[in-house]
Amino acid sequence: MQIPLQITFRDMEPSDAVEAKLREKADNLERFAEHITSCRVIVEAPHKHHHKGNIYGVKIDITLPGDEIIVNRHPEQNHAHEDVYVAIRDAFDAARRQLEDYVRIRRNKVKVHETEPHGRIKQLFPQNDYGIIETADGREIYFHRNSILDANFDKLEEGTSVRFNEEMGDNGPQASTVHIEGKHHII
Repeated sequence: MQIPLQITFRDMEPSDAVEAKLREKADNLERFAEHITSCRVIVEAPHKHHHKGNIYGVKIDITLPGDEIIVNRHPEQNHAHEDVYVAIRDAFDAARRQLEDYVRIRRNKVKVHETEPHGRIKQLFPQNDYGIIETADGREIYFHRNSILDANFDKLEEGTSVRFNEEMGDNGPQASTVHIEGKHHII
Protein backbone atom coordinates (compact mmCIF):
# COMPACT_ATOMS: atom_id res chain seq x y z
CA MET A 1 0.00 0.00 0.00
CA GLN A 2 1.26 3.44 -0.86
CA ILE A 3 -0.50 5.05 2.12
CA PRO A 4 -0.28 3.23 5.48
CA LEU A 5 -3.38 1.49 6.83
CA GLN A 6 -5.68 3.84 8.73
CA ILE A 7 -7.65 2.31 11.61
CA THR A 8 -10.41 4.09 13.52
CA PHE A 9 -12.32 2.78 16.55
CA ARG A 10 -15.73 4.36 17.20
CA ASP A 11 -17.75 4.04 20.40
CA MET A 12 -15.26 1.52 21.77
CA GLU A 13 -11.84 1.43 23.33
CA PRO A 14 -8.92 0.82 20.95
CA SER A 15 -7.45 -2.67 21.24
CA ASP A 16 -3.93 -3.73 20.30
CA ALA A 17 -5.15 -7.27 19.55
CA VAL A 18 -7.95 -6.03 17.26
CA GLU A 19 -5.56 -3.61 15.55
CA ALA A 20 -3.06 -6.44 14.95
CA LYS A 21 -5.82 -8.59 13.38
CA LEU A 22 -6.88 -5.67 11.15
CA ARG A 23 -3.30 -5.13 9.97
CA GLU A 24 -2.92 -8.84 9.21
CA LYS A 25 -6.17 -8.92 7.21
CA ALA A 26 -5.30 -5.71 5.33
CA ASP A 27 -1.85 -7.05 4.42
CA ASN A 28 -3.50 -10.19 2.99
CA LEU A 29 -5.63 -8.06 0.63
CA GLU A 30 -2.53 -7.23 -1.40
CA ARG A 31 -2.39 -10.89 -2.48
CA PHE A 32 -5.60 -10.29 -4.44
CA ALA A 33 -4.87 -6.85 -5.90
CA GLU A 34 -1.33 -5.51 -6.27
CA HIS A 35 -2.03 -1.82 -6.70
CA ILE A 36 -3.95 -0.92 -3.54
CA THR A 37 -3.28 2.75 -2.90
CA SER A 38 -4.82 3.00 0.56
CA CYS A 39 -7.04 1.15 3.00
CA ARG A 40 -9.12 2.70 5.78
CA VAL A 41 -10.92 0.56 8.36
CA ILE A 42 -13.49 1.70 10.90
CA VAL A 43 -14.58 -0.64 13.69
CA GLU A 44 -17.54 0.48 15.73
CA ALA A 45 -19.86 -0.73 18.45
CA PRO A 46 -22.88 1.53 17.86
CA HIS A 47 -25.24 -0.14 20.36
CA LYS A 48 -23.39 0.44 23.61
CA HIS A 49 -26.50 0.10 25.79
CA HIS A 50 -27.58 -3.41 24.75
CA HIS A 51 -28.48 -5.82 27.54
CA LYS A 52 -26.54 -8.52 25.70
CA GLY A 53 -23.21 -8.08 23.86
CA ASN A 54 -22.38 -5.27 21.52
CA ILE A 55 -22.78 -5.95 17.84
CA TYR A 56 -19.73 -4.66 15.98
CA GLY A 57 -19.74 -2.99 12.62
CA VAL A 58 -16.77 -2.89 10.25
CA LYS A 59 -16.36 -0.54 7.30
CA ILE A 60 -13.49 -0.96 4.86
CA ASP A 61 -12.63 1.65 2.23
CA ILE A 62 -10.02 0.46 -0.30
CA THR A 63 -8.63 2.86 -2.89
CA LEU A 64 -7.22 1.52 -6.16
CA PRO A 65 -6.02 3.38 -9.26
CA GLY A 66 -9.20 4.80 -10.77
CA ASP A 67 -11.56 2.97 -8.41
CA GLU A 68 -12.73 2.55 -4.84
CA ILE A 69 -14.16 -0.47 -3.06
CA ILE A 70 -16.31 0.06 0.02
CA VAL A 71 -17.44 -2.73 2.31
CA ASN A 72 -19.90 -1.82 5.03
CA ARG A 73 -21.13 -4.61 7.28
CA HIS A 74 -24.19 -3.37 9.17
CA PRO A 75 -24.20 -4.79 12.69
CA GLU A 76 -27.94 -5.22 13.03
CA GLN A 77 -27.90 -7.75 10.21
CA ASN A 78 -25.86 -10.44 11.96
CA HIS A 79 -25.79 -11.33 15.66
CA ALA A 80 -22.65 -13.39 15.09
CA HIS A 81 -20.97 -9.96 15.00
CA GLU A 82 -21.18 -9.79 18.78
CA ASP A 83 -17.64 -11.09 18.38
CA VAL A 84 -15.48 -8.33 16.88
CA TYR A 85 -13.21 -10.90 15.20
CA VAL A 86 -16.16 -12.49 13.37
CA ALA A 87 -17.25 -9.04 12.17
CA ILE A 88 -13.69 -8.34 10.94
CA ARG A 89 -13.44 -11.72 9.20
CA ASP A 90 -16.77 -11.26 7.40
CA ALA A 91 -15.93 -7.72 6.28
CA PHE A 92 -12.52 -8.69 4.93
CA ASP A 93 -13.98 -11.75 3.19
CA ALA A 94 -16.42 -9.43 1.40
CA ALA A 95 -13.55 -7.07 0.53
CA ARG A 96 -11.52 -9.98 -0.87
CA ARG A 97 -14.43 -11.07 -3.10
CA GLN A 98 -14.88 -7.52 -4.39
CA LEU A 99 -11.14 -7.21 -5.08
CA GLU A 100 -11.17 -10.52 -6.98
CA ASP A 101 -14.08 -9.24 -9.09
CA TYR A 102 -12.26 -5.93 -9.66
CA VAL A 103 -9.10 -7.73 -10.85
CA ARG A 104 -11.10 -10.11 -13.07
CA ILE A 105 -12.83 -7.18 -14.76
CA ARG A 106 -9.56 -5.26 -15.18
CA ARG A 107 -7.97 -8.31 -16.83
CA ASN A 108 -11.03 -8.81 -19.06
CA LYS A 109 -11.55 -12.27 -17.62
CA VAL A 110 -15.26 -11.89 -17.02
CA LYS A 111 -17.29 -14.97 -17.76
CA VAL A 112 -19.36 -14.62 -20.89
CA HIS A 113 -22.24 -16.98 -21.34
CA GLU A 114 -22.44 -18.07 -24.92
CA THR A 115 -25.84 -17.97 -26.51
CA GLU A 116 -27.04 -20.98 -28.44
CA PRO A 117 -26.63 -20.76 -32.20
CA HIS A 118 -29.74 -19.61 -33.99
CA GLY A 119 -31.19 -19.72 -37.46
CA ARG A 120 -34.41 -20.25 -39.39
CA ILE A 121 -36.12 -23.39 -40.53
CA LYS A 122 -35.23 -23.62 -44.23
CA GLN A 123 -37.04 -26.83 -45.16
CA LEU A 124 -39.38 -29.31 -43.50
CA PHE A 125 -39.88 -32.94 -44.49
CA PRO A 126 -42.80 -34.06 -42.27
CA GLN A 127 -43.19 -37.38 -44.09
CA ASN A 128 -39.57 -38.24 -43.13
CA ASP A 129 -39.65 -36.61 -39.64
CA TYR A 130 -36.84 -34.11 -40.19
CA GLY A 131 -36.02 -30.59 -41.27
CA ILE A 132 -33.14 -28.31 -42.16
CA ILE A 133 -32.10 -25.17 -40.26
CA GLU A 134 -30.20 -22.45 -42.09
CA THR A 135 -27.81 -20.46 -39.88
CA ALA A 136 -26.98 -16.77 -40.26
CA ASP A 137 -23.70 -17.72 -41.97
CA GLY A 138 -25.51 -19.93 -44.51
CA ARG A 139 -24.72 -23.35 -43.06
CA GLU A 140 -27.39 -26.05 -43.10
CA ILE A 141 -28.07 -28.07 -39.95
CA TYR A 142 -30.18 -31.24 -39.93
CA PHE A 143 -32.72 -31.78 -37.12
CA HIS A 144 -35.08 -34.65 -36.33
CA ARG A 145 -38.66 -34.32 -35.12
CA ASN A 146 -37.55 -35.60 -31.67
CA SER A 147 -35.11 -32.69 -31.35
CA ILE A 148 -37.91 -30.12 -31.11
CA LEU A 149 -38.53 -28.89 -27.56
CA ASP A 150 -41.51 -26.81 -26.43
CA ALA A 151 -43.28 -27.11 -29.79
CA ASN A 152 -45.09 -29.53 -32.09
CA PHE A 153 -43.09 -30.63 -35.14
CA ASP A 154 -46.28 -30.92 -37.22
CA LYS A 155 -47.14 -27.24 -36.61
CA LEU A 156 -43.72 -25.85 -37.59
CA GLU A 157 -43.42 -23.59 -40.60
CA GLU A 158 -40.52 -22.75 -42.86
CA GLY A 159 -38.97 -19.43 -41.87
CA THR A 160 -39.56 -19.96 -38.12
CA SER A 161 -36.68 -18.64 -35.96
CA VAL A 162 -35.03 -21.27 -33.77
CA ARG A 163 -32.15 -21.74 -31.32
CA PHE A 164 -30.36 -25.07 -31.28
CA ASN A 165 -27.51 -27.10 -29.83
CA GLU A 166 -25.26 -28.39 -32.55
CA GLU A 167 -23.30 -31.64 -32.63
CA MET A 168 -21.57 -33.66 -35.32
CA GLY A 169 -23.68 -36.55 -36.59
CA ASP A 170 -22.85 -39.42 -38.92
CA ASN A 171 -23.72 -37.34 -41.99
CA GLY A 172 -22.56 -33.89 -40.80
CA PRO A 173 -23.77 -31.23 -38.38
CA GLN A 174 -27.10 -31.82 -36.68
CA ALA A 175 -29.16 -30.15 -33.96
CA SER A 176 -29.53 -32.22 -30.81
CA THR A 177 -32.17 -29.84 -29.43
CA VAL A 178 -34.21 -27.14 -31.15
CA HIS A 179 -36.11 -24.35 -29.37
CA ILE A 180 -38.62 -22.17 -31.18
CA GLU A 181 -37.79 -18.49 -30.59
CA GLY A 182 -40.51 -16.24 -29.29
CA LYS A 183 -40.69 -12.48 -29.08
CA HIS A 184 -38.45 -12.47 -25.97
CA HIS A 185 -35.54 -14.31 -27.59
CA ILE A 186 -32.64 -12.89 -29.55
CA ILE A 187 -33.06 -13.51 -33.25
